[in-house]
Amino acid sequence: MAPPTSRRSGFSKRAQYGTFLGYVAAFAGMLAGALVLVVAFMNRDAFSGLRGAAGDVVAPAGRTMAAGRASAHDLGAVLSGYLTSGASHARMQRELELARVRLAEARALEDENRHLRALLALREVPDRPIAFARMIASSASSTRRFATISAGAGQGIAVGMPVRTPRGLVGRVLEVSRTTARVLLVTDPESLVPVQRARDGVAALAQGHGDGTLQLRLINLGINPIKPGDVFVTSGSGGLYAPGTAVAVVIEVTRDGAIARVLGDPATVDYVAIYPVFAQAAAMPEALTAPPVAEPAALPRRKPGAKAATAGAAD
Repeated sequence: MAPPTSRRSGFSKRAQYGTFLGYVAAFAGMLAGALVLVVAFMNRDAFSGLRGAAGDVVAPAGRTMAAGRASAHDLGAVLSGYLTSGASHARMQRELELARVRLAEARALEDENRHLRALLALREVPDRPIAFARMIASSASSTRRFATISAGAGQGIAVGMPVRTPRGLVGRVLEVSRTTARVLLVTDPESLVPVQRARDGVAALAQGHGDGTLQLRLINLGINPIKPGDVFVTSGSGGLYAPGTAVAVVIEVTRDGAIARVLGDPATVDYVAIYPVFAQAAAMPEALTAPPVAEPAALPRRKPGAKAATAGAAD
């Protein structure tokens, strides 16, 4: 006959009481845990004291482990520095020697430039505008590109003076009246500005397209080194524009140059500054650096014999 599947614990009273007490303890533990969970949920600060005491108990062990991690990290850094200190010291020594050589070369170049300037009696040309004016008109429909500014001969404006905005070159004065002046914009097809790339001095000529862009033509033909995003500034050749004035940025590369967008767009500004011709400013720096003095308007000059003719007419 097969044994029964379930077997009782026996007829021992002690075993039966032990099993009963085990169930009672488990139920009481679950009830206490649920009670603690409810109390903690209702009042989050109820067991803060117990948590603080537990934290104080385990704090020494945590500090010991943190100190061990820091010591291991410091030991690794010391070993790494000891193994790589030789190579680092040698590299720093080479960089120091190279820096000393470059410093000596820079000092030699500075001395050479100072001697050359002394020999040629060159002086720094002050970047001081003659006048400020408002852009009051510009050609929109014609293929030619002109603008009119609200300053003329009465403010010291003369033909050929460069006109600039804070962003770059706008053009040059073409005609002058008493209170206004006509400006030939750099985007005009008749405008030709000597320029160079700002970062390495690649020379080119900037000619207007009439559509708001410039055609950059390289002076030295060969492999075209221009790339989109290159900034071109005036080179100072010809003595009209001072070197270093921003002109345009390249947007498209062509076979013999590039197409560039004008930085000093007159459509985006209200006021412009008129500067002296670079060659005249370099020849007469004292007149530009001296403070302006208000002078009375000069009387018109008479031709010889004008007095006699006037007297005859009065008679």
